[in-house]
Amino acid sequence: MNKKTKRKLKSLVRIIFGRTLIVVLGLALQVAFVLTALIYFSSHYVFFSAAMSVMSLIALVCIINDKTNPYYKLAWVVPVMLVPIFGTVLYIFVRLELGTRIMNKRIIELIGKTAPFIPQDENVLAELETVSAKEKNLAVYMKKYAGFPVFRSTGAEYFPLGEDAFHAIVRELEKAEKFIFLEFFIVEHGEMWDAILEILERKSKQGVDVRFMYDGMSSLVLVPYNYPKKLAARGIKCKVFSPIKPVLTTIQNNRDHRKILVIDGHTAFTGGINLADEYINKFERFGHWKDTAVMVKGDAAKSFTAMFLQNWNISEKSEDDYAVYTTHIRHDFPLEEGFVLPYGDSPLDNENVGKNVYLDILDRAERYVHIMTPYLILDEEMSRALTFAAKRGVDVSIIMPHIPDKQYAYILARSYYGELISAGVKIYEYTPGFIHAKEFVSDDVTAVVGSINLDYRSLFLHFECACRFYRCEVVRDVEADMLATMKKCCLITLDDCRKYNIFKKLIGRILRVFAPLM
Repeated sequence: MNKKTKRKLKSLVRIIFGRTLIVVLGLALQVAFVLTALIYFSSHYVFFSAAMSVMSLIALVCIINDKTNPYYKLAWVVPVMLVPIFGTVLYIFVRLELGTRIMNKRIIELIGKTAPFIPQDENVLAELETVSAKEKNLAVYMKKYAGFPVFRSTGAEYFPLGEDAFHAIVRELEKAEKFIFLEFFIVEHGEMWDAILEILERKSKQGVDVRFMYDGMSSLVLVPYNYPKKLAARGIKCKVFSPIKPVLTTIQNNRDHRKILVIDGHTAFTGGINLADEYINKFERFGHWKDTAVMVKGDAAKSFTAMFLQNWNISEKSEDDYAVYTTHIRHDFPLEEGFVLPYGDSPLDNENVGKNVYLDILDRAERYVHIMTPYLILDEEMSRALTFAAKRGVDVSIIMPHIPDKQYAYILARSYYGELISAGVKIYEYTPGFIHAKEFVSDDVTAVVGSINLDYRSLFLHFECACRFYRCEVVRDVEADMLATMKKCCLITLDDCRKYNIFKKLIGRILRVFAPLM
């Protein structure tokens, strides 16, 4: 039995005999109960049916007048009209969800508490304005609405593969003296995580404050539900962000998709890589796994420290002394000439920071915008920005996987290919395997590397993070990697789109209606 088969068997056993089955059955039973009750009351009580009809009409009025994304409106209008009773009850349930309101209030509170420790240096802002008024205006927006400033005193290094980042991570972890913070979407035992875990345990014994937070999705199939206790026994403080519970709640739809590693407050990593072997090509799932990451050193690392502590303290009654983790930043390393702006994005504040940063790049581009993303699920605004940039002569190129990890996501992405290519957008597919990198680069001056995909989940539903570089050496490194990656890709043509399986085309068009709710 090979490694791939063993891994699948292990996951299947954990699903069947572990907590995953309890969660799935619990949710299924609750949905079945609600549906049964609605069907019973609607068929036996005329007044109930009439009341639900009125509620459906009210729901439609609310949806149409909502300030949210038009595609979200459409995604809600369809179920409310096709299955009025269930669609209306689901809409009311989502709109009145108490859990998301409580979490958002807490996050706003924590952003306010950490803000004094990551202030905007007005001298940096003034210097940025002399270079670009538009970039300065974006920095003002980011500080005001996301809570993160732009920095100068920062060093940076770009990693074109997950294995390159992994070697750097191990090297930097060995230097830790005060604290190590890790926040990741996925964790799974293997060569990568086991090597990191050994260092974390050793550092903890040396008195280093080691904390690890991972998203609750991992505990369904990749690690045991009691994994935090197992790590605590090894001296590592561990938390599960939003554990999956057998209770109907929309807060479980807002996952922590961030990838953050902070060491002693002066060194931070972010990008696309998670803590599992496929991200460093020690285990093959979908051909060669192309992922990227970036390391920042200096003042900009403070923002990642603040990001981590904000999510860590959501459920804490007694908070950290933020000053301990955000002062005395070292600068004994080469610094970038340009400007560095790390940022986080919350799905609960109605401010689409990640999307706005991408739109800003597309709006300002003069020569080119090159993009890597594993998923391409666009709303009208993003689609229009991509096509308008291409129509005005900008080289807009998107690198996608040739071997997808999720068939439905790939079929959905293909439904956009024709209209984008017709407008002049170039779409490449990475023939050696799977693209998991999430990055934009434009005009040799701007680049973004982080965890934010070009899909609804990343742009609207997940907690995300990234780092924006302006006039930094890293920008040229990102572009060089883009061009090198394109040489390993096939260019998709309109003829390819016409020849694509007609059944898959139909499925893709249908999926677009419900994409905002997926």
